[in-house]
Amino acid sequence: MKHNNTLKALKIVVLCGGLSTERNISFLTGSRVCGALRARGHKAVLADLYMGFDDADETREFDPQALFDDLPEIPHYSFEGQAPDLEAVKKSRKWQSPALFGKHVLEICAAADIVFIALHGKNGEDGRVQAAFDMLGIPYTGSGHLGAAMAMDKMITKMIVGPRGVRTPAFRRWEFIGRNDGKKTGKTDEKEKFIRSVCRQTDVPCVVKTPDGGSSVGVYIVRRREDLEDAVRKCLSFGNAFMTEQFIDGREFTCGVLCGQALPSVEIVPKINFYDYSNKYIAGATEEICPGRVKPEIEKEMGQMALQVHEIMGLSTYSRSDFMIDDEDKVWFIEVNTLPGMTNTSLVPQEAAAVGIDYEELCEKIVEDGLKLRGVNIL
Repeated sequence: MKHNNTLKALKIVVLCGGLSTERNISFLTGSRVCGALRARGHKAVLADLYMGFDDADETREFDPQALFDDLPEIPHYSFEGQAPDLEAVKKSRKWQSPALFGKHVLEICAAADIVFIALHGKNGEDGRVQAAFDMLGIPYTGSGHLGAAMAMDKMITKMIVGPRGVRTPAFRRWEFIGRNDGKKTGKTDEKEKFIRSVCRQTDVPCVVKTPDGGSSVGVYIVRRREDLEDAVRKCLSFGNAFMTEQFIDGREFTCGVLCGQALPSVEIVPKINFYDYSNKYIAGATEEICPGRVKPEIEKEMGQMALQVHEIMGLSTYSRSDFMIDDEDKVWFIEVNTLPGMTNTSLVPQEAAAVGIDYEELCEKIVEDGLKLRGVNIL
């Protein structure tokens, strides 16, 4: 086992899974992080936020310390190619409770020195878990609850950073007020009438997206007017609010921030379509070039913009901002991710590696900064 020289051996819960469309991706991140932290000499335990420890022996009291003393084997997860059926996930939980936290999850988190939050999407990246931990005094990695909550909503993020000089595509917010279940109300289907109104007022090409999705779930690039109605309808399946956004024709980039420094950019070149859910996580589906193929001054601008967004939104430790660069070399900020993926195909680990930070060191840097931010003595 490879031991670290900067931190003492810590008890760490790597919290993953949860109840979001990115549940499966979170498992990929969590299992890899857990393995890396164990390789650095830490007692890291993987925990599913939503499922918890249902199989614990109910005849005796649950003992979190036993998990740290006798580390369970890290399960192997593979990419399943599509977002999970969350209703099926809910039904499969033995402990039928409306609680987001699974059985004994808070107990083991409280027993740890710190929780490495490896969640993605709603109910994890949106500040709710962080707020609960703040209330309970449980140290954790990454941004605090307020920054995470604001940055999770793409529209709120754009409304905050746009007036501060960050160039971002124009957008419009839409919200359907009425029934969203397809049922008829008198002679008029309210939802269909709303969809037609949106289409009449929206120029094409455009992007239609749910404001709080992740991994490009709920994002539709519309190039033909006849496809707009279907995109709006699909977006409404995620919730009543969504956005239409100016389409930027250009190349796709991403740029991370780690402990107050911008990392090199990655140029993203999907082989088919755009950088959607499948292309993000299927090995070989996308060409990723780090650093990105841009002029030095454009690379510098992108890094400064990523750092600016990180600071304006009040984020901590690490984040990853996505950009488009058009044919005139204008840099357009699209969105920021407060808990970027840490899977085998993820981008922040690639960016860190480009400046000499390997995966295990990256994970430990995130832990160390989390301890400092939460006022935990790491000596």
